[in-house]
Amino acid sequence: MSGSPATSDGPGRSGLAVVVGAGGGLGAALVAQLQHAGRYDQVVSLGRASEIHLDYADESSIAAGAQAVAGLCAESGLALRLLLVATGFLHGQQGQPERGWRHLDAAYLQHVFLVNTVGPALLIKHFFPLLPRQGRCVAGFVSARVGSIGDNALGGWYGYRASKAALNQLVKTAAIELTRSNRESICVALHPGTVDTPLSQPFAKTGLTVRPPQEAAGDLLAVLAGLAPASTGALVDYRGQTLPF
Repeated sequence: MSGSPATSDGPGRSGLAVVVGAGGGLGAALVAQLQHAGRYDQVVSLGRASEIHLDYADESSIAAGAQAVAGLCAESGLALRLLLVATGFLHGQQGQPERGWRHLDAAYLQHVFLVNTVGPALLIKHFFPLLPRQGRCVAGFVSARVGSIGDNALGGWYGYRASKAALNQLVKTAAIELTRSNRESICVALHPGTVDTPLSQPFAKTGLTVRPPQEAAGDLLAVLAGLAPASTGALVDYRGQTLPF
């Protein structure tokens, strides 16, 4: 992997954290908890409405975002130690998750794959070269248990399931390549559980455990802090359990 910055964290410094999707419920909670904990010297929020604007339909915006973060690293002398991607799409004006094959729709499939798969893939392309070649660094991508092929016993939700399964494969593949550059790196897909956000609200069922974004964010950050490089490439839930692909 080429293009890694020459920045290095000095004694007592813990580097830069970047959260993509900071405008969403879970993303905002991740930013707030990272800032409150003070573990990282700087926390950068990225998204469609952030000062550094990202648009998954415009790769040039993602490249520009990575260049801006590279500039921050160079100015501060900090390395990018944490990259969290908390974006996702399940329902909206572009369509609803399919109850059966009769509801498959090309426009919905294209959009759900753009947000859940293509966008994160482009983040890997442009942001992973900023990760350091030495020392611990973590990349976490919010996925979903329903993206697990081995765990699929109910069917339905074709596009969402398939796009998250594809994301899991991207994470697994990128983790292998990232390890070749830095053996202390960790790259994982994350299942946050059912979080009380606009994404999940229409589908919350009676008896289903729906958790506040702050709780889900705290659990995910605790899991990430406890992971070892041996876990790279896995799909991990908010309790720290590895789920089947």
